[in-house]
Amino acid sequence: MEPRTTCQILTEAARNLPVGNDTPTFVADSGSENVNKEVDDLLGLGQLRRVLAQVEVSFSNSIIEAWWRSLKHGWLFLHQLDSFAALERLIAFYVEQHNTVIPHAAFAGQTPDEMYFGRGDHLPGELAAGHARARVARLKSNRELSCGACRPPVHDPAGLPDPSANSRVLHLHDEVSGMP
Repeated sequence: MEPRTTCQILTEAARNLPVGNDTPTFVADSGSENVNKEVDDLLGLGQLRRVLAQVEVSFSNSIIEAWWRSLKHGWLFLHQLDSFAALERLIAFYVEQHNTVIPHAAFAGQTPDEMYFGRGDHLPGELAAGHARARVARLKSNRELSCGACRPPVHDPAGLPDPSANSRVLHLHDEVSGMP
């Protein structure tokens, strides 16, 4: 972001705040878009006060920064942003999906809406049970697989090697490798 854009956003935000005695405060990181002459001049007018995260306060805005990064790199930058309407539509879709569809590891597989409204309490147990079932199935499947070169040749009751292609390949392998 450019300093001018930051100033425009802050000015618009300040215009929409209720009138009161307290100067509104916004928390920002110390990126160049937030700490520069233009933004400092705007703040000098006294309409807003800036607090720098992890400098002037003990908490951070890292959670919202991670969300912004996901929005931008995982969604917006994959689309053509040719109009403000397209941008609004893409952001609205992402926010809706983020809150109602995409499971979050921090919430043990629940969506933010399920956490907030208390509708996903059953999910962590169901996911853990599904994980356990999948692990058992995966182990069983993996253990049933084996390399054909390691399997002994199949013999028919008369003691002759099975004429199937796999058995012939295994029999050839045994002859070439010197295995009985």
